[in-house]
Amino acid sequence: MPVPDFVLALRAKIGHDPLPLSGVVAVVLDDRSRVLMVRRSDTSAWALTTGCLEPGEQPAAGAAREVREETGVEVTVERLLAVEALDLAVAPNGDQVHWLSIGLLCRHAGGEARVNDDESVEVGWFDPADMPPLPPHQARCLSLALAEGSTPWFGSRPV
Repeated sequence: MPVPDFVLALRAKIGHDPLPLSGVVAVVLDDRSRVLMVRRSDTSAWALTTGCLEPGEQPAAGAAREVREETGVEVTVERLLAVEALDLAVAPNGDQVHWLSIGLLCRHAGGEARVNDDESVEVGWFDPADMPPLPPHQARCLSLALAEGSTPWFGSRPV
């Protein structure tokens, strides 16, 4: 996975020390309420589309960009699902990240789902009843996306 240039510049200064970054989790639903998933090239696990926000990038624009870059699918962003600080993550190279995760509900607006970059090895639409296991924050976003009238999740509590 290519590391964004701004992260490389920061890492040159701070090494592997914890770095706070903002990222998006896009729950993309099609007109049949199927969920767009990617099989990650780094872990081989199925996941929702996720990605790091660029400095100054709005979350909705970042989610749409990440979905387009990874899957070739165009989306419209409908609503906020969750905002939460994740536990400290440590990459295989030792880089530490404190992620602020922003979950957004997106709707398929065009394009055919396909592997569109080197971040995934497979892309597909899943019926919600047949979903592979997801990390807790992604599972929470999916649950909120599928629940009518759900309120956003802010860390440890909905509001």
